Amino acid sequence: MKKIPKEISIEELIEILPESVKFLKDKGIRCIVCGESIWGTLEEAAKEKNFSEEEIAKLIKELNALASTN
Repeated sequence: MKKIPKEISIEELIEILPESVKFLKDKGIRCIVCGESIWGTLEEAAKEKNFSEEEIAKLIKELNALASTN
């Protein structure tokens, strides 16, 4: 699997890593099942929830680790 960048769209992320829905929900980003919009990038979604650059970097690292186990 290719590396997940912060610029990936939420839609593409979910397509390549379906487990990311629960992962993001647990982090407080996008409640996909609640009907919140899935447009935009992962970085934009994190910034909407007031994540710092450091928190975004950690989020990306964790997502890539999750992706590598699949």
